[in-house]
Amino acid sequence: MNMTANLPKIELHLHLEGAAPPAFIRGLAKEKAMDLSGIFDERGHYAYRDFWHFLKVYEAATETLKSPEDYHRLTLAVLEESAASGVVYSETFLSPDFCGGRDVEAWKDYLAAIREAADLAEKRDGITLRGIITAIRHFGPEKARETALCAAETAGDWIVGFGLAGDEKMGKPKDFAWSFDAAREAGLRLTAHAGEWGGPDSVRDAIRDLGVERIGHGVRAIEDLALVDEIAEKGVVLEVCPGSNVALGIYRTWRDHPIHRLRERGVKVTVSTDDPPFFHTTMKNEYDRLADAFDWDEGVFDAIARTSIDAAFCDGDTRDRIVKKLEAARA
Repeated sequence: MNMTANLPKIELHLHLEGAAPPAFIRGLAKEKAMDLSGIFDERGHYAYRDFWHFLKVYEAATETLKSPEDYHRLTLAVLEESAASGVVYSETFLSPDFCGGRDVEAWKDYLAAIREAADLAEKRDGITLRGIITAIRHFGPEKARETALCAAETAGDWIVGFGLAGDEKMGKPKDFAWSFDAAREAGLRLTAHAGEWGGPDSVRDAIRDLGVERIGHGVRAIEDLALVDEIAEKGVVLEVCPGSNVALGIYRTWRDHPIHRLRERGVKVTVSTDDPPFFHTTMKNEYDRLADAFDWDEGVFDAIARTSIDAAFCDGDTRDRIVKKLEAARA
């Protein structure tokens, strides 16, 4: 559908390593004489059996990313693909676990390289990037504390948020409360993955125990309409990734996906790709498939873009600049 091609898009839920094109990772592996053949299929795509195997493949791919220079190159590659899909503003999840082993000084070197690449991409492609430091849930609460300290040390105009990702079935949100409190005290805004593999209670727990204003995914809330109404009333924003949910089998088809029902019930929903090459998607593809599944038109997508930039963790000046881009496209 050409209608969606020229629409400016805001993406709030993107894992930087998970957005690495397979060819990019294969190239790095070849440079470093690493054998990663087991994580690709015969067509060169990432290959995994289910979500938990996906996590292992994801972490295997990150083994090629050994230096700040690798992350500089990765950031440029990812933003080039995002911009080609019409993304004008993106927030990406960054994990010091993969960038310097949660050592603050090493993390600062990685962050400097990522920011330098983001500045180049903004000049080249007109796309603005901001970072959300993310603890890995299945690495445990103690390592999350170290990640939170990295976040607190680099909070500011570019590192704007703190989050929690990984295996939702490991531990409870409250196990990570110390890390979220530390991030909040550093001025960071908060999000957490929930309601993807965990049911409605995982969403309720993340909101109550971590005090987040956004939920990554959150779609399983639809199984508890009282929770849906609570989310709508509190104005909690869902970072919805329909293509990811369908690819991983949470919903059988796009028409089965609850994003439309959540939106109709007053929930603030946004649209993102999550880990796009793993799920064979782009932001343009997400828009196209949603338009086809729910007859969404430009007005709906414009409203979603506006909801997304309102929910973005960036500073006011950056938000105003992106809003002007949305308004210029609408005009």
